[in-house]
Amino acid sequence: MSLPIPTTNQDVSLLALRSLIRDRSVLGALEVFQQQLGSIFQITLPGFKPVMLAGPEAARFVLVSSRDDLRWRSEGDPVTALLRHGVLVTDGEQHDTLRRAMTPSLHKNMMNRYVETMWRATDQVMQTWVDGEQRDMLVEMRRIALLILTETLFKVDFAPELNRLWQPILKAIQYISPGWWVIWPGVPRPGYGRVLRQLDDYLFQIIRARRAAVGEADDLLGGLIMTPGMDDDLIRDQLLTMLIAGHDTSTALLSWSLYLLGKHPEAMQRAVEEARALPFPEPPSLEQITGLHYLDQVIHEALRMYPPIHLGARIAAQDLDFQGYIIPAGTRVMYSIYLTHRMKAHWNEPARFNPERFTPENNRQRAPYTYLPFGGGPRNCIGALFGQVESKIVLARILQQYSLMLAQQPVHAHMGATLEPRPGVMMNVRRH
Repeated sequence: MSLPIPTTNQDVSLLALRSLIRDRSVLGALEVFQQQLGSIFQITLPGFKPVMLAGPEAARFVLVSSRDDLRWRSEGDPVTALLRHGVLVTDGEQHDTLRRAMTPSLHKNMMNRYVETMWRATDQVMQTWVDGEQRDMLVEMRRIALLILTETLFKVDFAPELNRLWQPILKAIQYISPGWWVIWPGVPRPGYGRVLRQLDDYLFQIIRARRAAVGEADDLLGGLIMTPGMDDDLIRDQLLTMLIAGHDTSTALLSWSLYLLGKHPEAMQRAVEEARALPFPEPPSLEQITGLHYLDQVIHEALRMYPPIHLGARIAAQDLDFQGYIIPAGTRVMYSIYLTHRMKAHWNEPARFNPERFTPENNRQRAPYTYLPFGGGPRNCIGALFGQVESKIVLARILQQYSLMLAQQPVHAHMGATLEPRPGVMMNVRRH
């Protein structure tokens, strides 16, 4: 006999509403639902009745055991409309083909080539900082992430386009962020067409330029061009996927890391000491970056507390059985990485910032599927290694040169395309 999936009711919804108002985030409401209803529950809103899952058993179910019966692609979603046939919104053999074409440029063997670019892009942005001023690190980290991604993976200098395409990029992120379209997917969404076409025009321009050039196909764009069957439209879809998803996740991770360091001066001091032990001002080797053990722990703790991709969404391709609960075909299934990372059954004092959770000993003791900032299974994040190397290089370079002090302001977690700190991370910057 199947079990009825617990659903949100008036009493639980009232508790969730109070949490939402207090925390200024839907995440607090989801925590209430999970605490009151368990690791599987159904949200009941007009036109929106997803089944929500949390916890390691749910993660294994979604990412491994039932992954072939859960579709990534949902034709009614803006993310599909924007990315079209990007690797994130395709299934089956089409996804596997795209992933094989994209993997070489993100392989660990390529990371040595990217270190200097990541180092130099960080310097390029920091050169605009005025000693003693206040800067929004959410904005600054986005600038750095965009310059790094485009130069390493597209082999283009994005600096001349940064100001012109800044708003189109933000509009693209807004376009795919959760909003009223979730409940009313058919409602027109004016105001996006012109700015999104600006991104398309830019991407088709660099595709044409690369096709006309002679050179090695040792970056993402070159590799896609050399892949049989890849026309310009399909290449555009992969480039836009990486441009939006790739830089936005790095932006969130870097911003949260600096925010958490700013809130915890002792951790900041340890991170600064480790960073300043690197060679200065020359770019370090990948081996030296790998040796930044404490900074690595800080980054992993930031990923635990505020995972940029905090939620995974699928569509049940057939009726599914999760621990006796039947999920009907066609149901939107969501598993919460954020909730899983904050379960008291698996994390001691989960709301507390504690980088020591990620010492080698603690890593060995951790239960599987309790920590999944990059997903898991065969479709784990294709850029996971790139993002981790990038974040250590960027943070190390900043901490080498600047003392950062968090300005006093409330910050809350905003559920956009990624989980980002709103209204921003304002910090006073002073050169060492």
